[in-house]
Amino acid sequence: MTYDNIDHGRNMQWHKAIDSESLDEGEVTVCPVGLKSVALTKLRGEFGAIDNRCPHQGGPLGQGTLENGKIRCPWHGFDFDPFTGEAAGGPDFDVPTYPVEVRADGVYVGTPAPAPHVRTVSDVLVETMTNWGVDTVFGMVGHSNLGMAEAMHRAETEGKLRYFGIRHEGAAAFAASAYGKLTGRPAACFGIAGPGSTNLLTGLYDAKADRAPVLALSGNVDSSVAGKGAFQDIDLLAAFADVSTYSAMVRSGSDHAELMTMALKHAILERGVGHLVLPDEVQVLAAPRQPASDPTGRMPDLRVGPPAPALEEALDRIAAAARPVVVVGAGAKYDMAQVISLAERLNAPILTTFKAKGQISDRHPLACGVLGRSGTPVASWMMNKADLLLVFGASFSNHSGISPYKPTVQVDTDPLMLGRFQPVTVPVLGDVGVTACALAEGLRIHPEIVDQRPEIAERWAVWRTEKARRAVVARGNGRVSAATVFHVLNGLAPENAVMTVDVGNHAYSFGRYFEPTSQAVLMSGYLGSIGFGFPAALGAWAAGPDRPIIAVTGDGGFGQYLAEFTTAVKYDMNITHILLNNGELAKISEEQRSAEYAVWQTSLLNPDFSSLARDCGAYGKRVTDPADVGSVIAEALEHPGPAMVEIMTDPRTH
Repeated sequence: MTYDNIDHGRNMQWHKAIDSESLDEGEVTVCPVGLKSVALTKLRGEFGAIDNRCPHQGGPLGQGTLENGKIRCPWHGFDFDPFTGEAAGGPDFDVPTYPVEVRADGVYVGTPAPAPHVRTVSDVLVETMTNWGVDTVFGMVGHSNLGMAEAMHRAETEGKLRYFGIRHEGAAAFAASAYGKLTGRPAACFGIAGPGSTNLLTGLYDAKADRAPVLALSGNVDSSVAGKGAFQDIDLLAAFADVSTYSAMVRSGSDHAELMTMALKHAILERGVGHLVLPDEVQVLAAPRQPASDPTGRMPDLRVGPPAPALEEALDRIAAAARPVVVVGAGAKYDMAQVISLAERLNAPILTTFKAKGQISDRHPLACGVLGRSGTPVASWMMNKADLLLVFGASFSNHSGISPYKPTVQVDTDPLMLGRFQPVTVPVLGDVGVTACALAEGLRIHPEIVDQRPEIAERWAVWRTEKARRAVVARGNGRVSAATVFHVLNGLAPENAVMTVDVGNHAYSFGRYFEPTSQAVLMSGYLGSIGFGFPAALGAWAAGPDRPIIAVTGDGGFGQYLAEFTTAVKYDMNITHILLNNGELAKISEEQRSAEYAVWQTSLLNPDFSSLARDCGAYGKRVTDPADVGSVIAEALEHPGPAMVEIMTDPRTH
């Protein structure tokens, strides 16, 4: 049928659906034509096109069957005429038809020009989100978030947003958490109702534990079936109640821009997760006159100085100390210049928690490396000899290694962090940078204060000699020691690199052996979630695509999100992945031995990860000889795109 006698109208748009010979007699198929989908039929040598969507519950008519000259809906058995769209159930169920032309190069279907877009609730939410500076989203598009996804698509087309489609929503949340840790600004993660949103939770708990701002967006089932046990219907407000600083349902009568503003304001100011639940039908409600919001007049200056009495007490303690030591946590990340300046006035050693690794160059004459389980003997030596600890932006976690027996001045902008687990000598509430400057201005120095720089240099010389010795020990078993890997990486990691580190034995080795200069280091600090490392590299690349990104993981962690390597290839992310493959969950094996248990269920069956990288279209090489570590890592760093260096390591050396 050619429909030559039909007035197609000026706004009719024609689309090639299929080649003429592609559809057999008596067959129906789904064909996309522009933004529509039609059920295209060939019957008695003629072609017919009707709307693909059954009016009952949206069943795909083109996936149905032709029976007795009618298209039968594959979901519920409704019958439709393939040329007129008439429904056996009566005219209330008729579906639209579309003209068809058989041309020399194929079968064409005409559809009306799309109606002008009417601004929706989702548009208001996305406009507000981008006004607040959220320009990056990691997520998975699905049936219960399509309205919001289309608004994001429009924003991306206008250059206001970047969207990265991931393979698992857990990776989206880890990527958003890493983005927040690196920049201090939120990115968004995005999922559908039910499992799509619950998959976000582990990455969001990482953001909560490490106080990283993140925006989480959950599609949801239609409000008319919510709470009735519908497909993928769960109480998302309840599910997200513990992980979020703010969580709200967007309803038809809500102030939509204000809800997005509240979610972002809480995420930024409370450094946590702001969460919105978006019912399916609300996402597409017309909102032509609703204004978007922006941060003008909504955000305070948080750089608050300390109370005078606490400041004076802290100054008194410093004046009485001959061997003060400075300890910095991740909370001091953006104020290191002021903290270092104060330490230099005192010639005081600077130790970092593991989460704060990289906030000061290990080449600085006062730097002592990491304190605690993943730390250096330099840091522990200097802390043990201290007569006062000046602690900035650290939470005193049980893994941090900060001595509870030393007189301590603790500075933090969060009152709940002060004396968090036990009393400290002087708790000081204030912005880290402002307080460090105030201490420097009022500083009184002990007349017999010790210049500790020579001792720091001596301890580093001892430790570097030992590290070098461990790095050259040859095992001769086709395995490379972690000491070797990080000894080599010390000389190869670019100064401006961002390094994302997973959880496991490799992380302890990284903390102990790698000496950062000005690299940024990201990790799952307080949650300690295995699997963080590679998804975090996706987030780091999105935050700094012009910086070298180095992911350092073990085989156990990477195995949890290895499909995300395809995400890195899809978006051509310049990520160099250093994968230490020891064939087991070696840290757990160690803990079992330490507890005098049998080593049980910690072995791993791994693929050849480097071959996997190549199969994905990336650089991939496996290293078994210590002599090859440097050249292969250097080659991978030069590769313009995703690259993997799989290094076979010994699970009993690190």
